[in-house]
This record gives sequence, structure tokens and C-alpha cells, in this order.
Amino acid sequence: MKSIVEVKNFQMAFDGKVVIKDLSFEVKKGEVFGLLGANGSGKTTTIRALLGFYKPTGGELLVDGKKYNPEDTNVDVGYLPEERGLYRKESVIDTMVYFGELKGIKEPREWALRYLERVGLLDKVNEKVEKLSGGQQQKVQLGLTIMGSPKLLILDEPTKGFDPMNRRLLIEIIEELHKKGTAVIMITHYMDEVEKLCDRALLLKDGVARAYGTIAEIKKEFGGKSLDQIFVDVYGEENE
Repeated sequence: MKSIVEVKNFQMAFDGKVVIKDLSFEVKKGEVFGLLGANGSGKTTTIRALLGFYKPTGGELLVDGKKYNPEDTNVDVGYLPEERGLYRKESVIDTMVYFGELKGIKEPREWALRYLERVGLLDKVNEKVEKLSGGQQQKVQLGLTIMGSPKLLILDEPTKGFDPMNRRLLIEIIEELHKKGTAVIMITHYMDEVEKLCDRALLLKDGVARAYGTIAEIKKEFGGKSLDQIFVDVYGEENE
């Protein structure tokens, strides 16, 4: 299977401090890939470099065989950052229609209404975004991210702050996109989500890959332990 993301010998330094050290991995087309690690391990830095927000100190980061350019209409990427950003003074429906038009979605209002009904926000259609709870705003931003069924979907802590019911709903949406052929990079601290959704994963610590492969391969490398225990073991090493 061809790769939609290739990271080759990636290095990143800020003010002389190296935060990513010779990192290489790939994400195959149509797979769900878990990018794991504690806060500060380099996950978000890697994604930002991949999307061109940061210029790498060394190495190469490619999306569909080339450096990512948001103006390239042949490579449709949906990115849900951990820091959410919405037009808070606009209504929910106006926000979604506006972004739908930017993305060239046919009948964006109809798409938005179907999505809002799916996630239980149909009664908030005309509410200003600022009046929504944090979780409700997160659902709206997820809708903007998945519009058009992008080839590559990057989700940074997508279920953060969600209750179990809404976590399950979001996982169902990710599974549906996966079945349609969307490749998903998922940054999460919930190892049960990784075990349920991910085909393969990468565990980062201090900018270095500590585990990489299928979920079964990673477990085998660490003696059959659960992903939770592997995470604890890797991050507990300095305390031993």
C-alpha cells in the first residue's frame, strides 16, 4: 500500500535546542495511524512541520509524495488542532456554510444540517458559536474538518473533554471516514482509542521514536503488555 505521509530523517531545533531527532515513519493511504506520546514529546511539532507551519532543521516531510501546499487541490487535508479556532460571533450554520463554500462543497447548508443532526446540535443551528459549550464547539470544528471527506485527516486530541457518549459518537464518525478510504493521523492519550481504531502507531519520547509498527508488533516488542503499560514503562524509565 502506498504512503500518503512520509517523514524521513526529520530533525527540528528551536533556539539551538533539538526537539526532534532523526525521526522517520510513514502513514499508508487509508489507514488509521496513532501518534502517541506525553505532552512535549514532539507530536504537534511533527504535524506542524508536516503542514508547513514550521521549517524543519533537517530531513524531509511529504504529503502524497511532495511538500504540503494548502493551495494544491489534489491533496485534501483536514486538520483539527488541539487549539480550536472558530468565528465566535457568527452563528453555527453561517460558520459551517462559509467554510463549506470555501471548500467547494456542493449544497453546504444541507451538508451542515445533516451533520448537526448527527451530532445532536440541530437545535443550535442559529446560536452564535460563543454561546456553545466547549464540547459543542469542538463538534462544530470537527464538522468543518471532515467536510468533503479529505484524503488525509489529522486529529489532535479530538475527544479531549468529551463524555463517554460523545467520545463513542466521534469514534463512529472516524470509523466511517476510514471505511471510505480516508487516512487518519490521530494524536490521543486514550490508549483504548488506539487499540480500537489504529492500524499502526508511533510512540514518541523526547523527539525519538520508542515504538513503531502495528499494534500487535508493538505489543510483541514489549512482551505482550497493553499499550497503557507500554506507555507507562517508556515514560517511567527515568525514574527507575
